[in-house]
Amino acid sequence: MSEHPDCALVRRCYEAFGQGDMEKLGSMMTADVIHHVPGNNPLSGHHKGREGVLDLYRRLGEETNGTFRVELGPVLVDGRGHVMSFHTVYADRGDRGIEIGEGLFFTIVGGKITDIDGCIADIDESDAFWS
Repeated sequence: MSEHPDCALVRRCYEAFGQGDMEKLGSMMTADVIHHVPGNNPLSGHHKGREGVLDLYRRLGEETNGTFRVELGPVLVDGRGHVMSFHTVYADRGDRGIEIGEGLFFTIVGGKITDIDGCIADIDESDAFWS
């Protein structure tokens, strides 16, 4: 059985992210995409527009001196334009390290990502790492 196109899209996004290919990653998003980051830290909030979202992703690398990486786990689809992905984040920042479970809820319209909602296993741990 072949993979649902929306799951395949999300997997391609993770692949592009892992390769640092922001141009390819951006091509899979609408111009008005929004990425919602939970918590109360300098990265939290609503990152609006393709460039705003890509700037967030670039900042993850900058803030961690290139150590930020994700290991993709299950990818689930509802067949109505929504995909849930689960991953583990690994990163070092200063004298701190983090290994934390996260999930993303994607909304997909016309084969492009329009909205990304993040969830974190431990918001307090994430806030402490990024603050």
